[in-house]
Amino acid sequence: MKRIISLQACIAAAALLFCATTFAQSGAPAQARVALKGYDPVAYFTEGKPMKGSPAIAYDFDEARYYFSSPKHRDLFAGNPDQYAPRFGGYCTGSMSRGVKNEGDPEIWVIEEGRLYVFGSGKGDEAGKAVGRAGVEKLKADPKKLAELARRNWEGMRK
Repeated sequence: MKRIISLQACIAAAALLFCATTFAQSGAPAQARVALKGYDPVAYFTEGKPMKGSPAIAYDFDEARYYFSSPKHRDLFAGNPDQYAPRFGGYCTGSMSRGVKNEGDPEIWVIEEGRLYVFGSGKGDEAGKAVGRAGVEKLKADPKKLAELARRNWEGMRK
């Protein structure tokens, strides 16, 4: 009789553990999108070039996860994310100006008026890079117009 009770107790405990684990996981938020395809946003400002970040050195901001090449860069970002975060969450500025969310190519970028903008198809092909470079040139030619269109669309998408 004791074995039957012990067996029933074990089954009940296992069922409770399974249910608790399933419940805990279902309440957990989905993993944040990795912005800039894992490139370090601070490096654009401090190193003057894109640098890959590490998943081990990460920081979540504005519904995205950012990777950094060093803890120092992560701390700079955490201290002032608005200064270092790419505009429009790292989505392509040109696409955003047309109301479309496309991942930006972290290799096609410009800092304009202290803000980081990325462009490109995100495919890494020459056609995509040409489109991205054209977007950079367009931003340089009329930065306020392109950035304002993108900003309005971004705000509308975030609501």
